Amino acid sequence: MCGIIGFAGKGNASTVLLKGLSKLEYRGYDSAGITLLENNRFSTYKTTKRIESLKSKIDSEGEIGIGHTRWATHGAPTAENAHPHLSENGKFAVVHNGIIENYQELKSELIGEGFTFKSETDTEVIPQLLEKYYNGDIKEAVLKTVSRLKGAFALGILCLDYPDMIVGVKNFSPLIIGIGESQNLIASDILALRKNAEKTLSLEDGEIVLLTSSDAVIYSFNGIKITRRTQELNQTLADSEKGEYPHFMLKEIMEQPDAIRRALSGRVVEGEIYFENSGLTAERLKNINLIQIAACGSAYHAALVGKYILEELLRIPVLADHASEFRYRNPVVDEKTLTVVISQSGETADTLAALKEAKRRGSYTLAIVNVPESTIAKAADEVLLTNAGPEIAVATTKGYTTQLCLLYLLAIKMASLLDTADKKYILSLIKELNLIPQKISKCLKLEADIAEKSRLITEAKSVFFIGRNIDYATSLEAGLKLKEISYIHSESYPSGELKHGTISLIEEGTPVFALCCYEKLLEKQLSNIKEVTARGGKVICCVTENNPICDSELGINFAVPETDPLFTAVLEVIPFQLLAYYTALHKGLDIDKPRNLAKSVTVE
Repeated sequence: MCGIIGFAGKGNASTVLLKGLSKLEYRGYDSAGITLLENNRFSTYKTTKRIESLKSKIDSEGEIGIGHTRWATHGAPTAENAHPHLSENGKFAVVHNGIIENYQELKSELIGEGFTFKSETDTEVIPQLLEKYYNGDIKEAVLKTVSRLKGAFALGILCLDYPDMIVGVKNFSPLIIGIGESQNLIASDILALRKNAEKTLSLEDGEIVLLTSSDAVIYSFNGIKITRRTQELNQTLADSEKGEYPHFMLKEIMEQPDAIRRALSGRVVEGEIYFENSGLTAERLKNINLIQIAACGSAYHAALVGKYILEELLRIPVLADHASEFRYRNPVVDEKTLTVVISQSGETADTLAALKEAKRRGSYTLAIVNVPESTIAKAADEVLLTNAGPEIAVATTKGYTTQLCLLYLLAIKMASLLDTADKKYILSLIKELNLIPQKISKCLKLEADIAEKSRLITEAKSVFFIGRNIDYATSLEAGLKLKEISYIHSESYPSGELKHGTISLIEEGTPVFALCCYEKLLEKQLSNIKEVTARGGKVICCVTENNPICDSELGINFAVPETDPLFTAVLEVIPFQLLAYYTALHKGLDIDKPRNLAKSVTVE
């Protein structure tokens, strides 16, 4: 979502900040700004245009500063709401990524104490709190301030009394420290550190860093000093973010908790789903009698999951279609149809054609993409950015799971507007959605177990995946991942369809992965599993934790955390991403660049 850059060092800070902000543009933004500290004064420059437009405004050459790209949540995309934000007395400047959930309570408190506010943002309470608690000790003021904040946030802070220091804060929003020669930085993404840092220093949740051009000192929110080693930043890999991982795919699998936090950031505001400048009003939605989703590859599998969820929450018919089929089948689409297209790159040719066809027929169109400047993003009536960050591996992982999260948000938002689901249930879904990143982190701990289980299928000629309802949609993505990078033939089927022909392919030792996380249909799934084992198939099950039926009925399995039935797809796909990765690794294949495949498919 928002992007942060901070620089302390020798040289023109504005040049470094502007280059850093340009590296953060992929995250999506509608305004940008920087603050430079020079000669005991702040010089702040803001724009609601592209970052390039800031250059002509800058007339300062300070050696320390902070910058920001903003995607509007609290307040419109105006210069007043753009970051950085200053405290009332002008002593503090702050940039912020994330959401301060209790900002209204804090704002009311501060107004009662005589503070005045210039913006509509939640961010502005932070510099005001810093001013309130400041007694000459910047560290103490920051620690007191963060103790009052609830939510996910990363901060960059300047104070006039500390002309050589930036304070960085991390709490469930990304922030990285870059260490260079006579210069140090903080940034939301490693891309912004390239060419200015030789090493990186990790900042964990619940920590602050006091950063100067020559030092970086980390403290916990409890004020305890923390010693941590730096890591080399390989300049040739900085743009691709491979880091210490052997493959991009594994790194991107491991990045999913943070990617989903970015996807959710700014969109869950005070217990409601918020889309900036959305045309999905209650009035528009009341005239919709069909939702059509068009996508390709993994995005199509996300669309299938979306179909189940949207129909469950909205009680409106939903069709999920391959974009390559949709564009040529004379679809029944008109002004009463909402058309959703999904594309990681935003350049997928068939998906773009489907979008144009839907618009031609009068449909309102919404695009879910990762690239804000992409062709599909520009062509759609409305855009939801996944904010997954750069994804280099051809086989999508975080791109897919962030698409799922955007579909979850969309379904909940529409159900709220149409009043088609109980309000308490809606609130429970929102609460559960915020827990998804940490539950994915728990799924990632299955890595060693999945790596070992993958050896069971390394020599297999064919592998099958079965599931029902959302489990079936997920099984399609699981099967595709295995095909893409291990080159093992795999097929995915609705479990109830086995007896209509496919079961003839099951023989002694045939690997069959059974997805058993959609517990409403678990008993029927167990019956289908027995049909497979009776024919000699080797079944491995993906189950939810604490499921007594699975514990007693099944043999080899692995478990993912429990969640609401509608959200099972985003958790149970994680083990199968790892399964595909380690199967290909054991086979010695080119994991990031599988044969015959490309990342962005711009031809039919």
